Amino acid sequence: KTFETIDPRTGEAIARIAEGDKEDVDLAVKAARQAFDHGPWPRFSGAERRGIMLKFADLIEEHAEVLAVLEALDAGKLHSWAKMGDIPGAANTLRYYAGAADKIHGEVLKMSRALQGYTLREPIGVVGHIIPWNFPTTMFFMKVSPALAAGCTMIVKPAEQTPLIALYFAHLAKLAGVPDGVLNVVPGFGPTAGAAIASHMDIDKVSFTGSTDVGRQVMQAAATSNLKPVSLELGGKSPLLIFDDVDVNTAADMALLGILFNKGEICVASSRVYVQEGIYDEFEKKLVEKAKAWVVGDPFDPAVRQGPQVDKKQFDRILSYIEHGKREGATLLTGGKPIGKKGYYIEPTIFTNVTEDMLIAKNEIFGPVMALMKFKTVEEAIKSANNTRYGLAAGIMTKDLNVANTVSRSIRAGIIWINCYFAFDSDCPYGGYKMSGFGRDCGLESLHNYLQVKSVVTPIFNSPWL
Repeated sequence: KTFETIDPRTGEAIARIAEGDKEDVDLAVKAARQAFDHGPWPRFSGAERRGIMLKFADLIEEHAEVLAVLEALDAGKLHSWAKMGDIPGAANTLRYYAGAADKIHGEVLKMSRALQGYTLREPIGVVGHIIPWNFPTTMFFMKVSPALAAGCTMIVKPAEQTPLIALYFAHLAKLAGVPDGVLNVVPGFGPTAGAAIASHMDIDKVSFTGSTDVGRQVMQAAATSNLKPVSLELGGKSPLLIFDDVDVNTAADMALLGILFNKGEICVASSRVYVQEGIYDEFEKKLVEKAKAWVVGDPFDPAVRQGPQVDKKQFDRILSYIEHGKREGATLLTGGKPIGKKGYYIEPTIFTNVTEDMLIAKNEIFGPVMALMKFKTVEEAIKSANNTRYGLAAGIMTKDLNVANTVSRSIRAGIIWINCYFAFDSDCPYGGYKMSGFGRDCGLESLHNYLQVKSVVTPIFNSPWL
């Protein structure tokens, strides 16, 4: 079986892709299980795994142009940003975890009785990674890199909207010397291939990034199969709180980038913007002016800042939320319409007079749609920021250190950015509170997702001390 992968610039097919289903997942799991139980990868020294991972990173950089084209063609992402950001970022992530591969240590335990104890950190086994379409490269390596460093083998199911680049990465992995069966890419659909991974009795761990609704299904399938542990990085409705002591022009730039970067298809997008009343009117005027100047178009054009939404389904979903906003009584300041007759382009869209019970303030839209609101006090800002079922990220803009400290400690979210936004790094753990999931990507926290802790205890006889 095959399926089409679509160019979101035109709505036309790029290629036909082999459609993996349960039987294909079974074959991939058998290969991964063989590679884990009997193959060299988990038995390599950390230094040997590191060397292969570093070669993999070098190959990514050597093929940067091809990879950036695939990213733009399949996902509608800006070619310039993919080449400057996502592709080198993937190589850097691999190198970060390659550096950790030979530094996986347990602890010696100070036991309370005549016992000698220590812990081992061992690879968890065969891992299933289910990754989303909005950052096909970044998400691939946020999950694959720490799992490789830990000594795991794995099955990766890329999103059906963006399979091309994952297949190319599998090709590069083989060139780098990753042994057969260690990294298996199975393109397919969530209800078939994804469900088969989540419910598979011979997969030891699942890592999923995507919507909260699907995350719940993954967790249920894991529980009802072999009770495999899961890591879930799910939806977000992240607040950006702008206090009235900041430069309005800088704040408007930050707020716009926070919602329009990657055409709003980013789970930490600052989709709820709260501005203190002292600067609100000036801020709103500046924001609209900048949004109207934002260039939307072909992602291969260097002047463009926003490409097409990933597919027609997402395009229609965003437009339906814009209609909800109008019906519920929010004021449309700018945007709100599709652009052109071909492809999935949407104008940067800003609503004001938004109340927190409106769908556009509560639900994750995953598109270039901002809900702009006003606040008076620090306490009101904190309450509004936390008035969501999500807890993935938040931004704070202020010159007052006391305000920054109080607000950052009061917001229930996994990552807080102060006077910056999208400040990701390989060394900075990232994940959610509440219905944004649990577990962390990036940092050594992510490496620990793929390691089991084993305690080893022996008695001590006639020791002069414990």
